Parts: sequence; C-alpha cells; structure tokens
Amino acid sequence: MALRNEPTAPYHSAQDALRVLEAVARHTAGVTDAELARETGLARERLTPLLLMLRREGYVEQIADGAYATGDALARLGSARGREEALREKLQQTLDRLRDAVSAAVYISRYVDGEVRVTQYADGPATPAVHEWVDFRCSAHATAVGKSLLTQLDHDGRRDHLSRHRMARLTSRTITSDKLLLSRLEAQPPTVPVLDLQEYAVGTVCAAVPITAGSSVGCLALSLPVAHAHRLRRAADALNRNAAPVLLSLAI
Repeated sequence: MALRNEPTAPYHSAQDALRVLEAVARHTAGVTDAELARETGLARERLTPLLLMLRREGYVEQIADGAYATGDALARLGSARGREEALREKLQQTLDRLRDAVSAAVYISRYVDGEVRVTQYADGPATPAVHEWVDFRCSAHATAVGKSLLTQLDHDGRRDHLSRHRMARLTSRTITSDKLLLSRLEAQPPTVPVLDLQEYAVGTVCAAVPITAGSSVGCLALSLPVAHAHRLRRAADALNRNAAPVLLSLAI
C-alpha cells in the first residue's frame, strides 16, 4: 500500500520536538535553552513553544538554574518493558486534555491491515461519543475518520478499500458514488480538516486531521452534536494545532 505522504504542520512540530529531545538526552546533567538553540539550529521563537509543550507532556523537566533534563514520560515510553501500556496511558491523557480544550469528544483512528480502526477516544457527559450504529470499518466513505484515512492512501489503495466495502447510503447526505468520493479525496488538501456534516449519522457533525507517521496512517478526530455545528471548523483547527503531542508519542 503506497501512501500519499505530504507532511503537515503537526508533523514538522513533532520532528522538531524529537530533535530537541535528542539534544536534551545527550546532556545527562541538564542543558540550557541557549545550548539547545545552538545544537538544534532552532530559533528561540520556535524553541520556546516546543519546550513548553515538552514540559507539559512530561518529556522534559526543568532542574537547577533552569536547565532542561529528560522527564519521566520519556523514560517510560523509551523503555521496551511496558511501552504499549505507557503509550496508551500517555495518549489517553492527551486525548482527555484535547477533549476539554475543544469541548468535543475526540478520537484516534488508524488504518491497519486495510481496515479503519478507532483505537482510543475521550468523551464525557457534556461531550458524548458518536453512537457507532454502523460499523466504522464499513462506513469510511461517510465518516470524517474514514475519509481522512483514505486521503492518506494512494489512488489504488482507496479503490481497493472501496471495492471491499459497499458505499451504503446512511443519511440523505451520504456520498454513494465512488467516482465523486474519489475526486473529493484526491482534491482534499492535507492541511485542511476533513468534515462529516451528518453523512454518517443525523444529528452529528465530525472533523478529522491526519497524523501520519512514516508508513503508519492515522488521524485525530472530533464529533459534535449538530446544534454545535457552528463550532466545528474552529474546533477542528484547534485539534490540528494540538496534534503534535500525539504524533510525538507515537514516534518516540
């Protein structure tokens, strides 16, 4: 399966954050932000928000004299023993924070072995998750999650998926023409959130942004009741801006 790899802003942020982490890890006694700027080649205005994000996520901590050292979260994810559990816990913490920040249920989805899988999500009483009334694996054509994952495949990969899953009409807004869907997927800019405006379920709107890392296809998504549809694009933009910590956790 070939991918349509077009790095997004969160991808670049995660890559820069990895450079910072590698530099911090080389200095067991701590390293100043001035030294980090020299070693990474990152300007101060770029480095400062990255360090704030890395501190918030627990990947670095400040020690004596304001120097930076590796944090507990990095040690847990960097250890082979218990890494999967540590990764799941870290991603859940990030999702919980994103849920509260965008006031919407949020999801991580991956494209694994030719199928759409929602692997984790965060919801709450005021931010209910989407009711999966039709299996997400069979409804990629109608969901923001599915369409975001399909945009990250090449043309043959998309056609293969659609050949295995009939494009059923789930609501009056569902696209059932593979020609129309494929043309829209091809035209979808990687930096613009994919939307689902009551295509999967009446009463629900969704948005998704890609979190492709290497050969792994994934996305972050959110859902809102249609009464809050006016917040969808703003929430989707916020989700996109805050996707870097998820990519970073997956890359460590």
